[in-house]
Formats: sequence, C-alpha cells, structure tokens
Amino acid sequence: MESLGFALNATLPIVFTVLIGYLLKRAGILSREFAKQANKLVFRIFLPATLFINVYSIEDMSKIDLGYVLYSALVTIAIFAVGIPIAIIVTSDPKRRGPLLQSFFRSNQALIGIPLSELLCPGVGALAATLLSAVMIPIYNVLAVVSLTIFSGGEENTDNVQKEHPRVGFYIKKVVLGIIKNPLILSIAAGFVVLGIRALLRSFDIGFAISEVPAIWKTLTYLSSLATPLALLSLGAEFEFSAISGMKKELIAGTAARVAVAPLIALGIAVLFFRGTFTSGQFAALLALFCTPVAVSSVPMTQEMNGDTELAGQIVLFTTALSAITIFLASFILKEIGIFI
Repeated sequence: MESLGFALNATLPIVFTVLIGYLLKRAGILSREFAKQANKLVFRIFLPATLFINVYSIEDMSKIDLGYVLYSALVTIAIFAVGIPIAIIVTSDPKRRGPLLQSFFRSNQALIGIPLSELLCPGVGALAATLLSAVMIPIYNVLAVVSLTIFSGGEENTDNVQKEHPRVGFYIKKVVLGIIKNPLILSIAAGFVVLGIRALLRSFDIGFAISEVPAIWKTLTYLSSLATPLALLSLGAEFEFSAISGMKKELIAGTAARVAVAPLIALGIAVLFFRGTFTSGQFAALLALFCTPVAVSSVPMTQEMNGDTELAGQIVLFTTALSAITIFLASFILKEIGIFI
C-alpha cells in the first residue's frame, strides 16, 4: 500500500494543477492563446534550464553500469520502433501520430521516477535512477524529435517538396536538423560540455563549478522551477472535455502502451533474463523508467513541432491517472518475487 500511496501522491498534484489551469480558463483568467505562448517559453527556456541542471548535477559518470544502461536504451528504442507501425495503423492524421508514438517510450522519469526509485529502494534507488536519467533523458528527447519530425503533418510533406528532395534523404536531413536545432537537445549537449570542463579542471585540482556561483546557479534554478507548473497550467487551459470523443482510438492506444505494454515488456524481460544481474536499486529505476506516465514536456514539444497538442495533453492526463495502478502492481509483484525486500 505504500507504493500505491506514493503513486497517488506523485500523480495527483499533476492532475490538480491541470485542473486549476482548466478552472482559471473557465474563469477567464487564462486563455488558450496564453497557454500557447507559455508552452513556447517552457520549450525554449524553462525545460532547457531543467535539463542543463540535471546533466550538470551528475557527480561521477564512472558509476554508470553500461550493461544496465544499454539494456534500458535498447528496450526503449525497440518500443519506439514497434510503436511506429502501430501509430500509422491507429490514426491516419499525421499530426496525431507523433504524440501517439511518444506515449510508447517517453516517461516522466525526472519528475516522478527518481523519487519513486528512492521510495522503493532507499539509499540506492535514487542514485541508480539519476545515473540512468543522464543517458535516457537525451535518448527520450532525440526519439521525440524523430517522432514529431517524421509525422509532423506540416506543409513540408507536400508533393512538390517530395519531388524536389529524395524522400529518404529529405527526411534524414529533416530529422538531423530537428535534433541539432532542438533547444532541449542543445541544453543537454551544453550540460555535458560544461560537465567535461568541470572534470578537466578537477584533474588540475581546480575546484571551480557553476553551481558555486550563486548569481548564475540561482537564475538557472528559478527558470527550471517554472517548467513543470507552467506546462501543467497551460495544459489545463488548453484542455477540452469535448475533444475526448474525437480521439478515443489514439487515447486508448497511447494509454495502453504507456501503462501496460511498456512496463510488461521492459520489466518482464529484465526479470526473466537479468534477475541475477541487476540490483534491486536498478530494478527500482527500471520500474520508474517504464511505469511512470508520459512526460509533461511532451506537450510543449509537440506544439513547437507542429503536432496535435490536444492529443498530447490528453495522453499525459490519462497516463498520469492510470499509472498509479501500474506503479502499485509492478512494485507489489517485484516485492512478492523477492526483488524488493
């Protein structure tokens, strides 16, 4: 029951904040136009600050278990690959395929996953999840860019453009440019560059770090702290109950993929083949990686890359509400078979 309590305490604030955004819209305080502008700020300023801080806060990359990280990455990429034909089959709308595909592989590791890991395995869970996040968050964002680029639904997919560009080469160029220009990818890259500089300085016994410069670090922290609440309020301001009926297939497929299929595949394979290899802390991080709901950041990213923002928001809400059940069941089963003591 402790896991269920945590799952509810972790997910309900997300739902409540979205509800506040919805009520503020109904009261005329927030508008859909404000929400769209706020999402731009989240995507271009606030989330990049969060990701930079997450990367720069890594103290020792050498503690990362490469085999464990490789397993997590390969399963995520496999789920992504399986999701592509399913997204094409489920919906004919290109703008909906991108956010639907994101629901297959992209979890809320940073916001819910790390504290959940610590709850399941105190003392070692958070460390395993944090080190795993250093690799998985960049992978999530690269795959998200690919998802939203190949299914952008923009005017670039017209026949004239396809005549001017070889189809495969055009999409490869489009994806590469999308990755290079993406603010989230750039912030992660900047974090690793500065992290490398810090490590180099330490090798010369120079202890300088950006986190020790209050003016810079506090500014980044202020910007970072705005990302999640503003994204959730904007999600509420854009939410419409009437839209649910028009996207039932996509919602069912996306929610099922996130709260049932992904956890079953990732944890099932890990238990069957790597039970004696992965530690309990690593299993806790795996549970957090594959059982938590779709990341809130998928919504502003979808908006900025010409996807169906409404569907992306609905998927976040539905997976958030139902992931509490998945988290409870997964942690209960792993405890019963002796992985969690």
